[in-house]
Amino acid sequence: MTIASCVLDSILIANRGEIACRIMRTAKKMGIRVVSVYSDIDADALHVKMADEAYRLEGKSSLDTYLNQAKILDIAVRSQCQAIHPGYGFLSENAEFANAVEGNRLIFVGPSSEAIRNMGIKSTSKEIMIKAEVPVIPGYHGEDQNEEILMEQAERIGYPLMIKAVRGGGGKGMRIVRDSANFLAQLRSAQRESQSAFNDSKVLLEKYIQSPRHIEVQIIGDRYGNYVYLYERDCSVQRRHQKIIEEAPAPGISSEFRSRLGSTGVQVARAVRYHNAGTVEFIMDPSSGEFYFMEMNTRLQVEHPVSEMITGVDLVQWQLMVASGQELPLKQEDLQLRGHSFETRIYAENPYEGFLPGAGNLTHLRPPEHSDTIRIETGVIEGDEVSVHYDPMISKLVVWDENRTLALNKMKQALSQYQIAGLDTNINFLINLCSNDHFIQGDIHTGFIDQHKDELLTRTLPQTEIILQAALSLVLKQIQDAKLEKAKSNRNVFSLLTGFRMNHSHVKTVQIQHLNKEYNVQVTLSAHTYRVSIRGDPSSELCIKNASLTQVSKYGYELVAEGEKGRIRSSVVCLDGSVSVFTKTGSYQFNLPGKSYSLEPEDSALSDPSKVVSPMPGMVDKVLVQPGQAVKTGDPIMVIIAMKMEYVITSGTSGIIEEIFYAAGQSIQKNQNLVKIVPS
Repeated sequence: MTIASCVLDSILIANRGEIACRIMRTAKKMGIRVVSVYSDIDADALHVKMADEAYRLEGKSSLDTYLNQAKILDIAVRSQCQAIHPGYGFLSENAEFANAVEGNRLIFVGPSSEAIRNMGIKSTSKEIMIKAEVPVIPGYHGEDQNEEILMEQAERIGYPLMIKAVRGGGGKGMRIVRDSANFLAQLRSAQRESQSAFNDSKVLLEKYIQSPRHIEVQIIGDRYGNYVYLYERDCSVQRRHQKIIEEAPAPGISSEFRSRLGSTGVQVARAVRYHNAGTVEFIMDPSSGEFYFMEMNTRLQVEHPVSEMITGVDLVQWQLMVASGQELPLKQEDLQLRGHSFETRIYAENPYEGFLPGAGNLTHLRPPEHSDTIRIETGVIEGDEVSVHYDPMISKLVVWDENRTLALNKMKQALSQYQIAGLDTNINFLINLCSNDHFIQGDIHTGFIDQHKDELLTRTLPQTEIILQAALSLVLKQIQDAKLEKAKSNRNVFSLLTGFRMNHSHVKTVQIQHLNKEYNVQVTLSAHTYRVSIRGDPSSELCIKNASLTQVSKYGYELVAEGEKGRIRSSVVCLDGSVSVFTKTGSYQFNLPGKSYSLEPEDSALSDPSKVVSPMPGMVDKVLVQPGQAVKTGDPIMVIIAMKMEYVITSGTSGIIEEIFYAAGQSIQKNQNLVKIVPS
């Protein structure tokens, strides 16, 4: 379609989840009809329910669905859409797709295919930046991918260095190599992951800057040569080279440095005649104060809301305006930086087991209340499944306030109000992160989590009061359930409660576990008063009066009581086999022995060196061994793909591969035994 100034009346969103919902909200606000697409797994997803029309992409895998250009283009034409918005991920930075969209006389809501191609190949983008006199990190960006050449270039650059997929993004195909002994193994791993994610195994090498800051500039340009920058974001705090918390503006930089960053971001955009929204990522060397071009993401970023919060700009609205041929509504001098914003990514993962992603049902989901200064960007609702086929992000929590201190306090409060039960999340970790003194001071860099892991990844045991509240909640729920049963059977309530002894008072012992530590809690009811104590610890006894447990959702309850030190009010979630208590400092899950899963597999496969187990659910991408093959401790056995990341599963012993239980393409569950090794 020829781009003149036009009014968009219909778009197809070639994406899923929270970004599809985010785009939809703005499009509907603009009066634009929205068409969504969905895989078989996503048939009941929120982005399907929100759309004006939704079309099935038959299949489960991304290749069959959200990456299938032909299917998406056919739906766009059949549904009479004018434009396609790709969101982020999937086809958003695919030059061939952008070109095909325009070839079907549709508008691609993004930059030109030429700009995507030039900036999507990291080696090409570095060459363009060097010509444009934009500072870049020293490295090797050549076409020759011979292992010997790459090893020679690595020696020339010096260690430590970074291996990066030339078409990479999101940490995929990226490895840090600290010495020559590990270079080849890390190179091959990066190439495999790059081939799997981008269908291109080419890599580049860059000098690794120690403890750098990751600072990026949000830019947007139109087709008339107008450009603006919406200031910068600091995305330094990462795990597995993926951002976990972002903020805008970057802390601790001067207004002069901020202006130089923004101007350089615009300089990058002009060099490739860029239009629409994009992000220029820089690495800042804290020792020298200099910054270097790293890459340009030719799409809307996951963390774009923090830029919106500090400028008042709706970036999706501006994207759609630019795509329809309109000029940018504001000039640089019209944009004002106001306040401070944070975004945390809520993931289904276990930070205490290497941030391994997880899958499962969002049995209980209660986010903090949405407001002008608190945004919840999500594509799921309570009861939805977090699938192994897609990214494990549940939502983005975004806050704003007048300065960094106030915004950080608001973020901690909002995180403490975020209730999720049914699967592991990183919420407790994020609360620890936001409470860390170094983070509070803005002393951050890309190695921040590793540097402070002892503080950030330490799980605190619950205070006595929390343990007692968990046990009391279980008893109160059992009494409620017994009353319902009594109404049916006319039997005495306490005769229905296993463990209560009938005498002058009613006594029950509750067994609960937290982090494999067992607590025996005695609950005694007498004259509307509960005395609760941990057996063996008389000093723990708490006298509670007028206790009530009010159901507020399918599994959620509010515990209200009068304690010795004042009023108790807690949020609890009672599931089959567990009870969770949500506090200002995080949540605590207590398991009921015999009814809940253990943190370790029941057959102790992880401790059996003859077995090789998967630490997460996922799909087998490659089997690297065969029956009869000799292996040594640490040798790679399989490559597992889970939540869009590659994990190499290694042998825990030396021996002979006797049996392989899974082949490439098969799905596996957490702690599943993959191969059997016979010691040699």
